[in-house]
Amino acid sequence: MNRMDVDVAIVGAGPAGLCFARSLEGSGLSLAVLERQPLDAIAQPAFDGREIALTHASRAILERLGLWQRFDPDEVSVLRDARVSNGEAVCGLQISADDGRSGQLGWLVPNHLIRQAAYDLVAAQPGVQLLAGRGVAGVAREAGGVALTLEDGGTLHARLLVAADSRFSQVRRTLGIGARSRDHGRQMLVTRVGIERPHGHVAWEWFGYGQTLALLPLNGQRASVVLTLPPADMARVVAMDDAAFGAELERRFRGQVGAIQASGTRHVYPLVSVFADRFAVPGAALVGDAAVGMHPVTAHGFNLGLQGQATLAEEVLRAHRQGVGIGAMEVLARYDRRHRAAAWPMYAGTRLVVRLYTDDRTRMRGLRTAILRTANRLPPLRRVIAGRLTQAV
Repeated sequence: MNRMDVDVAIVGAGPAGLCFARSLEGSGLSLAVLERQPLDAIAQPAFDGREIALTHASRAILERLGLWQRFDPDEVSVLRDARVSNGEAVCGLQISADDGRSGQLGWLVPNHLIRQAAYDLVAAQPGVQLLAGRGVAGVAREAGGVALTLEDGGTLHARLLVAADSRFSQVRRTLGIGARSRDHGRQMLVTRVGIERPHGHVAWEWFGYGQTLALLPLNGQRASVVLTLPPADMARVVAMDDAAFGAELERRFRGQVGAIQASGTRHVYPLVSVFADRFAVPGAALVGDAAVGMHPVTAHGFNLGLQGQATLAEEVLRAHRQGVGIGAMEVLARYDRRHRAAAWPMYAGTRLVVRLYTDDRTRMRGLRTAILRTANRLPPLRRVIAGRLTQAV
């Protein structure tokens, strides 16, 4: 390929980028999705350990895009209630589906199945060209859009560029958009395990001293474990064989779920949060983690990215119907305002939770416990929290 002209160029074939392409289905706009990874990596995504907690609002979007219907029902686990504990306390904050006035707080779906469904739909979508193994070397704004120089020497011209290439987005930097980035100095391990005691489809988050643990309930006597530790401690845990690893998790969970048996591969990710200074410039916009990369403690990062791409798609489709340039700043500024209004309170609130519940100083330990106990005694506050978790529509 020497030169290509499209209406929309999307850089990044992860869930945010592919769902944005899917959101434009039937619009008549021509799309190109560029991904540096080879085709096999996006056409047959491997299990990566991550179980995505989907809210009611996110399920509605996935149903509208046609993804939800493609999930194997056996792989969709109900998230009924949630429990948050601190330090050595067994009790803490209990959030039930009843608090959210719903049958469940949400659902857990493996990340790789979301990616698979998104790829399968977009790959068959008319007007979309999937360009795997194609990296972007440079971006230049021009009259009527942007020009992308590809690493293989080709060029691509688009009326609108959408960056969906992770929280470490190279396209974001190339566009000259800064970001507030925080390396939390921790690593997150995710893996599937078998557990002895029934979980009752209750998720558990425990802010221990020197660690954070989460248990996400999967169908059957299975669960996903999320363990957050400093890198040196994580290296020791990762090096254990399955028997020692299971015993280590049982010790860390203080026997709350009985015996734990390692049953899946282990995946370790750095904990870095990002908030872009702007979500749009003339001719280009950021979606997904390129715009906001959340700390996973509130499990809302995917939901925020999914809803952000839906907001951008609404503005682009409205402009297209009205005959307005889809890359015009007046169009993208509306997306910026709407998504920032939704994202900033959630991002700031998550940062506050992380600072408070990873501060192990003596004077902070009591405050952490007191906040959870107080919240647990106030049904109206529990309902507010449950509403935030469920995003019921």
